[in-house]
Amino acid sequence: MNKQYPIGKSSFPETYSPNDLEQWIDDIALLPERIRNEISGCSDDILLTPYRENGWTVREVITHLLDSHTNALTRIKFALTEEEPTILPYDQEAWVEIETQFEIPLELTLQMLEDIHEKIVRIYQSLDDDQWKRTYINPESGSFSLARSAYHYDWHSNHHLAHIRLVTQSES
Repeated sequence: MNKQYPIGKSSFPETYSPNDLEQWIDDIALLPERIRNEISGCSDDILLTPYRENGWTVREVITHLLDSHTNALTRIKFALTEEEPTILPYDQEAWVEIETQFEIPLELTLQMLEDIHEKIVRIYQSLDDDQWKRTYINPESGSFSLARSAYHYDWHSNHHLAHIRLVTQSES
């Protein structure tokens, strides 16, 4: 198994259906609960175990998900309020390190992830056909329609949940 990409690399489909959008939204909605279930009862040693050599620890993966999906919410709002805005990339490694530097409690990170996902899901569930086509530009990876963003954050959720499971399921 490729530990860097345990569910494979992201590949946005050329066509998608309303059912695909619904599935992507459902997966995004379920991520916080799935993470809580996966780490329930885990010791600090497990939470501080990297999923692969030179990879993030379980705790850092969760922090990264919050950072990334907080940015996702902002990107969605920019796409809905501006014409093809260019979003600001960020240093993912440095953002993750802030959690350790300032000793942010994991519970706070988990609660914030739940709240961010609730907002993202509510917005996605409310979009009409034209809004799904609205776009933003990521200077590192090109144009994202809101439909592509839903696919991407679904994939991203499952990608990192698989990283967490590499640790938790090897420890059980």
